Amino acid sequence: MRNAHGTIYVGIDVSKDKLAVAVAGGERGDEVLSLGTFENTPASVDTLLKKLAGRGDISACYEAGPTGYGLYRQIRAAGCDCCVVAPSLIPIRTGERVKTDRLDALRLARLLRAGELTPVWVPDETHEAMRDLVRARESAAEDQRHKRQLVSAFVLRHGRVYQRSKPWTMRYRRWLQTLAFDHPAHQIALQEMLQAERNASERLERLTKHIEVLVPDWTLAPAVNALQALRGVALISAVTFMAEIGDVRRFETPVKLMAYLGLVPSEYSTGKTTRRGGITRSGNARVRHKLIEGAWTYRLQARPGERKLYILREQSPEVQDIAWKAQSRLTARYRKLSQRGKKSTVVTTAIAREMAAFMWDIARRTMPAH
Repeated sequence: MRNAHGTIYVGIDVSKDKLAVAVAGGERGDEVLSLGTFENTPASVDTLLKKLAGRGDISACYEAGPTGYGLYRQIRAAGCDCCVVAPSLIPIRTGERVKTDRLDALRLARLLRAGELTPVWVPDETHEAMRDLVRARESAAEDQRHKRQLVSAFVLRHGRVYQRSKPWTMRYRRWLQTLAFDHPAHQIALQEMLQAERNASERLERLTKHIEVLVPDWTLAPAVNALQALRGVALISAVTFMAEIGDVRRFETPVKLMAYLGLVPSEYSTGKTTRRGGITRSGNARVRHKLIEGAWTYRLQARPGERKLYILREQSPEVQDIAWKAQSRLTARYRKLSQRGKKSTVVTTAIAREMAAFMWDIARRTMPAH
């Protein structure tokens, strides 16, 4: 390498067992070389870093994936620069039809040197643990919804209709237990589905309680508590927002956060032609879904509920002012958009987009210092 005492750019293609490594020199004309494959173990990574240390300062990268951030933390602990890049934002030539681990590593090293890669935000170990717990609860909630849909479809298929509007109350469960079928196989199938739904509900309740217990000891607990001052934001929504977004200060403006959440309109414009479509739906879908769920509450009049009053009392005057400003503005906007004939889904998406801006404002004011 001609840049022996400068910076070298290392591209790593990571799999469960192997690491394909390539190195690019600091100058644009320097050759990009493949160093082969290495074992995906801490000892092998240490050996690789020591081998590369004599060539210059190391700047490494690899794609975000199921292997997590252990490699990132090990490289950073060794005093080297490292970033985890977003796979969906890696430039790919349309003519490329061959994909191997070696070629992926070469491309990463080349693009890292050119500054064409988009890094993702890497959480610390505690934040990652909270995020995994929140995602485990979300998985449990999805499992519960699926089990309930199976029961509802089963009873409807057999012509049993619950006359009241609200399902899955104790009254509804007692009604399910009174159902009788001619064939014993139907009775067994229903009881098994009900037992599966009970297990899923108990699992969801356990994970929710774990979150409630662990949040007060989290460094982002002040931001989680402050976010609940907003209408449509409860504990789980606030925890999901902070766990998935992390440090909101990395978004310089709320518009960038909206774009990250996929809540901005898509656009294809060229020359004098401007075409705008639905939202991009890119970025973090978990937070986007929570925001859209909370946006439905703004169809009601602007006034704090009884439970919100207790939460507001614990917040600073600054947070209280932002919460009331958000409620008065978004309820008026919901009413205005509805009167213009907009579809309810379009209205709630527009409200969710503005909710993200208010949550960005509150979170950055209440997060701990760097």
